[in-house]
Amino acid sequence: MILDATLQERARQMRREPTEPEKRLWRALSNSQLIGAKFRRQQVLHPYIVDFLCPAKALVVEVDGDTHDAESDVGRDASLVGKGFRVLRFSNADVMGNVSGVLETIAAAVVASPERWPHPNPSPEGEGLSASPGTTVSPSPSGEAEQ
Repeated sequence: MILDATLQERARQMRREPTEPEKRLWRALSNSQLIGAKFRRQQVLHPYIVDFLCPAKALVVEVDGDTHDAESDVGRDASLVGKGFRVLRFSNADVMGNVSGVLETIAAAVVASPERWPHPNPSPEGEGLSASPGTTVSPSPSGEAEQ
């Protein structure tokens, strides 16, 4: 089993050296540009590193290169689905030749996916969940916390 630190370092390296299709897709997904959905790139979902992840929707987006092993993807996808993730796969050719179609498919999946709650990475100390003991904090439509 690969250690978490090794996976994290490999993910950092992959973020520093993206493929051209990954760069092209990231330009459209970064900064919540696609219907306000927040994506992360080269995210560790132990024991894997996924190309793009929308944690709020438990949505994984993979861009498969020419030398990709489709057979191993079956097990990987099954594992991720078993953990509650939805997986979308696109070829490099799809991204390079039809990025608008790829983005439409991703946007449709974001809209169709329910919000994932609680947050996939909650603070271990429970910070931000309440203003003071006995006070409930809920998000307002603007995303700011209200008491």
